[in-house]
Amino acid sequence: MQLKMRRRFLSSLAASAGNSKTLNHRRWTVKQVTKSNFKSSLDEFRTSINSSDFVAISLLNTGSYAAAWHRVSAIDTPQTSYLKAKYAAERYQIFQFALCPFSLHASNLTVHPYNFYLFPRDELKLGMPSYSFSCQASRLTSMAREGFDFNTCIYEGISYLSREQESASKFLSGNPILPDPITAPSSPSTVADTVFVGRIRSRVKNWRQSCLDSSSKTGDDDDLVSSLRKLVLGSEQYGSRLCLTIDVCSERQVQLILEMLTEFSDDVVPLLTASKSRGTQAVRTVFMSSKEDKDLFKRELQDLEDEENRRVRGFREVVDLISSSQKPVVTQNYLSDFTSIHAKFLGPLPSNVDGFTRSLSSAFPNVVNLSQLMKEICPLSNISNLPAALSSLNRFFAPVDVEVANHGCAVNPDEGNQMHGQNVVMISQLFAKLSTIQKSYQSPAQSNEDLQDLDFEEHANSITSNDENVKVWSKNSRRVSSENLVFVWGLSKKMTAAMLKKVLEKSSHAVFAQEFDVKYIDRSCAVVVFWESGSSETFLREVNNEEQLVGCLREMVAEGLRVAGYETYRRACRLGFWEADLAEALDKTLESSETDLDSDNKPSDIIWSSELAINFDEL
Repeated sequence: MQLKMRRRFLSSLAASAGNSKTLNHRRWTVKQVTKSNFKSSLDEFRTSINSSDFVAISLLNTGSYAAAWHRVSAIDTPQTSYLKAKYAAERYQIFQFALCPFSLHASNLTVHPYNFYLFPRDELKLGMPSYSFSCQASRLTSMAREGFDFNTCIYEGISYLSREQESASKFLSGNPILPDPITAPSSPSTVADTVFVGRIRSRVKNWRQSCLDSSSKTGDDDDLVSSLRKLVLGSEQYGSRLCLTIDVCSERQVQLILEMLTEFSDDVVPLLTASKSRGTQAVRTVFMSSKEDKDLFKRELQDLEDEENRRVRGFREVVDLISSSQKPVVTQNYLSDFTSIHAKFLGPLPSNVDGFTRSLSSAFPNVVNLSQLMKEICPLSNISNLPAALSSLNRFFAPVDVEVANHGCAVNPDEGNQMHGQNVVMISQLFAKLSTIQKSYQSPAQSNEDLQDLDFEEHANSITSNDENVKVWSKNSRRVSSENLVFVWGLSKKMTAAMLKKVLEKSSHAVFAQEFDVKYIDRSCAVVVFWESGSSETFLREVNNEEQLVGCLREMVAEGLRVAGYETYRRACRLGFWEADLAEALDKTLESSETDLDSDNKPSDIIWSSELAINFDEL
């Protein structure tokens, strides 16, 4: 299919390269948003979302991985990949969140790029959440080299609360809360419950009658009597309305009171007052003079709650706009970006990849993984380098004319700040070119139809622990079961992968008479890949029984060589042993007494590449 596609779309390289060079090296005007212009930009962003068909995202975090083996690699199953991404998302902070609502009609790409500066702070003084995060020195150095303004980020960055934190903040703000409607009665009442409800019912009846009497009588004497009656009954004022506060000792009492107040629902509205311990301190009943007054009161409460929510949400208001729009979200790195988005703006990350996928799908049902889309057309291209990825499509005739619809100014007028958020425009361009190529290949007769008609479901967020393949595209890739991988450590620091392979070949062990491969995962640990089924089990069994070994392999074991199967690596990730060296993490896992099996304990197929190697200069 790829060969036919290339033959069909191969065009003049000179013309295409000239067009691509213009696209790849142009600096687009990206609107820079901080807390000082966030409110006005939010309305503009809402309009941009409504007028666009897709939303591209690009995140800038304070780090990505703390050690070489923490990177998602060819040896990772979906579950171990997710656990690595989860660890990074919980550890590092988002400083920039670039967004680009865009539309593509024929070859015309209309973009609305925004770059939001974020910084977590407890502006509401609620004592939540306790903000702390890690930073990688190399990442901060790179950001400073690119002109990132840390002062703007720290002092002007937009704060936020996740959905879960916002829910908890309602109890910490001290504002009365409308209770949820009662859908089912509580469990059978005890004698104590019956006595409690009877006493509260009598109190509410007397108070309600006094409210009715005071609203129907006039005169100075009546006012005096009414005031004395309110004082005796404990009546108070909630704004301009009469109310009664009922203190409670437990959530059980709250439930009983709310059920009892349904008897007076025509003219009494209950409100909950939270305690500092996030429980309910009291139930406040507010008297309504009429049905119209009741409707007005509920609207006032809803408006007050909406205003308070907008105040505490901060940047999450933008995330909610994207979620509620149901527009497809285009991402360059699905797992890394959306574990960060989930952790910061939705709630704590689930423990496994299936739970993550389900949770994320409820908020973002349509996510297009650009890496997957790219692999179908140019499987050897490196999607992490956006300009190079765009250039790799020069062989196809897929012109894209870009129009920036929002010409916003940067925080500072210098050109350097305009560079922040450029990636999100290139992601939009890359998506447009790939989509044009894919659509033209699928049906030439539909080439003039809108892009929305294409089906991108197969490129969505569909990773699960049940997936048998980890799709790592590289040169000379081969599929192998995770059961065929053996981790080896305790080696000499001077030992290279090539040297280790030669030593194993000369060991005279039967399993090394068959084809196998050796690569280092980090400086401390290598992985041996057996292509013959059953060889890994034989090797593990005999190394752990030193008496059966002979020659150099026996000497290496005596000097500290250790081996483990894939399940040990899987457990290290699941138990959170994120040590600096993989060897140390595996040692700690083997010493652990934890025996609960991982939910992802069945073998998975790995796409192994003979080109897999660690670039230690990047560490």
